[in-house]
Amino acid sequence: MIKIHKEGYKILISFTLILGAINSLIFWLLPSALIISSIISIVLFLLVLQFFRNPTREILIADNNMVYAPADGKIVTIEETQETEYFNDKRLQISIFMSPTNVHVNRNPISGTINYFKYHSGKYLVAWHPKSSTENERTTVVIDNGEEEILLRQIAGAVAKRIVNYVAIGDKVEQGDDMGFIKFGSRVDLFLPLDAKIEVSIGQKVKGNKTVIAKI
Repeated sequence: MIKIHKEGYKILISFTLILGAINSLIFWLLPSALIISSIISIVLFLLVLQFFRNPTREILIADNNMVYAPADGKIVTIEETQETEYFNDKRLQISIFMSPTNVHVNRNPISGTINYFKYHSGKYLVAWHPKSSTENERTTVVIDNGEEEILLRQIAGAVAKRIVNYVAIGDKVEQGDDMGFIKFGSRVDLFLPLDAKIEVSIGQKVKGNKTVIAKI
């Protein structure tokens, strides 16, 4: 049975009502086209439904020295970069691109305390644009596990126009729990200490709570 994320309830109900109204109108004006319109409606509904699926993902080994993937998707960036919002120094950046077919739930990569949270309004450049990390709508979260801090950034893209985040400064979070949602996908960036041991490679497909991104 498909488990639906709470962020999808209102959208799915509204979409169902719209499709129902359209099919009722077609039945009244052109009954012979009802079968085709019904099939199209079912396909469209299933496409939207899969955006909001929320599979149960238990972490196999709870270890705060392991940074688990906070999202499903593909690794598109692994590089040393200057992080200018919080650390103001060099960090290892790992970026996960979330396509429209991926699970869109974002999860805590480690346990700890939220030391920083900020929402930024912005543009909607395509997620792979070099400036999307600093110019697009985004949220920045810093988690302190007691020994190290890591930064996680949710980034909206050309299609994703709604970022949701459930944490606040001072919150205690558990590794693997839901921390947010990006409606219709986009990108999540991780900024890790330079001495982190990277466990993934460019182009690799990862799963939230299942793939270890790095060890710190």
